[in-house]
Amino acid sequence: MTLLRYCLLALSLGLVAHDAARAQEINISTRKLTDKVNPFIGTANYGTTNPGAVLPHGLMSVSPFNVSGSTENRFDKDARWWSTPYSADNEYCIGFSHVNLSGVGCPELGGLLLMATTGKFTPDYRLYGSPLTQEYARPGEYRTVLERYGIAAASTVTLRTSLTAFTFPAGEGHILLNLGQALSNESGATLHFVNDSTMVGSRLMGSFCYNPQAIFRQYFAMRVSRRPHTAGYWKKQPPMTVEAQWDATADSYKLYDRYRQEMSGDDVGVRFSYRCEEGEILYVQMGVSFVSEANALQNLEAEQADLLKESRGDYAQAYTAMLSQAVDTWEKALGVVQVEGGTQNEQTIFYTALYHMLIHPNILQDSNGEYPMMGGSGIGRTEHDRYTVFSLWDTYRNVHPLLCLLFPDKQEQMVRSMLDMYHEGGWLPRWELYGQETLTMEGDPALIAINDTWQRGVRGFDTDVAYEAMKKSATTAGADNLIRPDNDDYLSLGFVPLHEAYDNSVSHALEYYLADWNLSEFARALGRHEDAALFRKRSFGYRHYYNKEYGMLRPLLPDGSFLMPFDPKLGENFEPNPGFHEGSAYNYSFFVPHDVAGLSRLMGGRKAFVDRLQRIFDDGHYDPTNEPDIAYPYLFSYFPDEAWRTQKLTRELIDRHFCNAVDGLPGNDDAGTMSAWLVYSMLGFYPDCPGSPSYTLTSPVFPKVTIRLDRRYYPQGQLVITTTSQSDAAKCIYIKDVHVGGRKITQGRRRISHDELVGCGELHFDLGVRP
Repeated sequence: MTLLRYCLLALSLGLVAHDAARAQEINISTRKLTDKVNPFIGTANYGTTNPGAVLPHGLMSVSPFNVSGSTENRFDKDARWWSTPYSADNEYCIGFSHVNLSGVGCPELGGLLLMATTGKFTPDYRLYGSPLTQEYARPGEYRTVLERYGIAAASTVTLRTSLTAFTFPAGEGHILLNLGQALSNESGATLHFVNDSTMVGSRLMGSFCYNPQAIFRQYFAMRVSRRPHTAGYWKKQPPMTVEAQWDATADSYKLYDRYRQEMSGDDVGVRFSYRCEEGEILYVQMGVSFVSEANALQNLEAEQADLLKESRGDYAQAYTAMLSQAVDTWEKALGVVQVEGGTQNEQTIFYTALYHMLIHPNILQDSNGEYPMMGGSGIGRTEHDRYTVFSLWDTYRNVHPLLCLLFPDKQEQMVRSMLDMYHEGGWLPRWELYGQETLTMEGDPALIAINDTWQRGVRGFDTDVAYEAMKKSATTAGADNLIRPDNDDYLSLGFVPLHEAYDNSVSHALEYYLADWNLSEFARALGRHEDAALFRKRSFGYRHYYNKEYGMLRPLLPDGSFLMPFDPKLGENFEPNPGFHEGSAYNYSFFVPHDVAGLSRLMGGRKAFVDRLQRIFDDGHYDPTNEPDIAYPYLFSYFPDEAWRTQKLTRELIDRHFCNAVDGLPGNDDAGTMSAWLVYSMLGFYPDCPGSPSYTLTSPVFPKVTIRLDRRYYPQGQLVITTTSQSDAAKCIYIKDVHVGGRKITQGRRRISHDELVGCGELHFDLGVRP
């Protein structure tokens, strides 16, 4: 019966069943790009992705929520640190969450839990959850069967809204909205009936990575497709002592079947109950906003009313039309890069990585242009897209450079969003989330992202305001500096000393050095040569930390002496580590991307540098999930005779850490950062120095790739990457020659400028075996 209802849903929505054996026979070059995406990649092994429906950079996403309510789940948000609404290792699902983060390391959002049940109603999520079966996901849609109830469920999305279909068996059926459970560390919600089938309300979210002041409200509007037989609120009552003698609802769920005014509480919800016929489909529309309930309802009208009007109120047709739009949107986005050849699995991990990279940042403004201004400073209105979810410590390294190449118009508007945040809150963002600065991680990453964007020729923003904002964070005293709180020591000593046992001082300083080098490059480009010289000089302060005894960077005490004792391996398992954040000294000691030549001289020259760098990989110190060292494989190519190591390592790392399976990511995707590393590495080039408009070359995975360039930014309009190989393709991973626009570049040169890349038309690699 469960399978029957699932098939009824598929037929009613005009969907085509996907047979796995049949799919294997299809020529991969003729498949839709969305068919080459596996949204389940990264849903295990702490990848923290989810398979839910979402559009590129869309505000709305809908994910199954299976990380709470059952002791049989392997991972539970209430039992351990957990930062994703879904785990492939779990089975017990308590609903579908609306607006979720992908690949992050801290719990947030994952609320507005929509669920369907049958039989006697219970508001207790520990009792009404269900295992999931027959799960299926593609870009823009998620489908499953709630096995306990035999209810088939399917969701699709627009930018700010969703439409979910539940196919019920005959009998009593319920649609529930639980506002008590979420990933967020905040609680408290309010909701009320607009009419008998429409709800509006809000839930408090925030405290991301335990910043207690970074809180915000998520507003929603919910509408079910037909009037319920009965409906009502529930609320979990607090435990009581004397009152419990006369109030039987103490420490339990209280039902409100007749009350229709506003309801508030930490654990509240609403249910709609129906007498269902066999195979009856009930649809739930959901709109969200971070401004107001009215805007959430307006977003719902703006993005779904026409679909329903065109389908004459037929929700099944509206769902099919919405799904078609979602798939077409993803086809267009993924189609910017067309790969040919390779295996089916290689194409799948590539397009899934591109898919994951395009989830964040997200638009924030409502359909009327309103958005929450930075720091709760009011409601703004924008003419351009306003973006949020800036995980910049992660994404400045490769996500934003890749957006510059593939979607420069979006990256331009992201920079404009950062500058708007500076106007509204007084600072560029570090890790911004829905208009709140969470102060997660360290450094001055927006500065780097903005300079990198400008250096790549994407310049449709106010450079004077950008420079003003950059210089403010670089020069303001520490006590008044939101972005660089260590600035007093940094400016007076040239380094950040260790003041507390675990204060991440070296990590902070290394980020400041790279930021100051970027500021120097930006100042020089703007003709501010005196500033450029000052900031460039500062950027070489990393030399203070170099310790000849260990041949690596080592924490310093306030008197300038090195920390004793010193264990360079400490931190490799994320244990507390003096001077270094989320890593060991091995993970950080080569993180001087703006001065690789200078670092190699400190280490004793090319051979010593290369030997020490190679030992990072040989001795197991390389962490593929840790941002400071993810560019390490590319550093060998700064020395032409050693470039073969880059080509060998990138292939090995791709094969070892990425695959077409739920554990197919090496760890947290970090808002697309690990996926961007994979996209670049499979294409054959990587931006190993953020802020430098250049790339280090490696051997491409695919024999041909066509990148469609935006002619408004890159007049060439197209970049074709091709390879030719000797007969033994498995061993032909080493670059013999490179042709840029038909011209062979200097023997041994393994770097290319951004202008060369986007202007050459064709980048050709001759690959062979290592001599």
